[in-house]
Amino acid sequence: MFIALEGVDGSGKSTQVAMLCEALGPDTLRIREPGGTDAAEAIRDTLADPGIPLDATAELLLFFAARADLVNRVIHPALEAGRLVVSDRFVDSTEAYQGVARGLGIEVVAELNRIATGGLLPDLTVLLRVDPAVGLERAKSGDRFEAEGLGFQQLVAGAYEDIARREPDRVVAVDGNGTPEEVHLRVMDALREFLGPEPAGTGS
Repeated sequence: MFIALEGVDGSGKSTQVAMLCEALGPDTLRIREPGGTDAAEAIRDTLADPGIPLDATAELLLFFAARADLVNRVIHPALEAGRLVVSDRFVDSTEAYQGVARGLGIEVVAELNRIATGGLLPDLTVLLRVDPAVGLERAKSGDRFEAEGLGFQQLVAGAYEDIARREPDRVVAVDGNGTPEEVHLRVMDALREFLGPEPAGTGS
């Protein structure tokens, strides 16, 4: 099973990914996007650096280069081995950030995702719903996308809401406000509703 967590910058994804992986057990594979391979991590460093100018199309293609390497070298082998995979971001981030906020188009993103991943989508995507202004106050990295400011993050948030409306069978929105423990309980509730009463590895 493949699970992704999504949300605006500062939504608490990384914390919730770590907590979810711990709850699901030691065989769960934790990954992040972009990242997860040497090549993808190098691309991540470039994408995160606001001091490196990048054309929007070049930015988009770098995300998909990293994703293709991660999917083919890490995600597919893990899924084929029967492992749970939990990702900090996946293709919905690219639609929200580059397709909508950068104005490159969701159709372009969808086609490039098909090429890069063979059409792979998470079985479940948990969208952490946080006000973009609150997210920016929480965010600390100062990366390329945080540096774009509130208006950009509001476009991203709106794009995520549109994805959730279009794909309710895959995307579940969860209130991302509160303590990490409170949000984790909501994430686990969403997972239980998706899987049934006993998600693998929870021990309860």
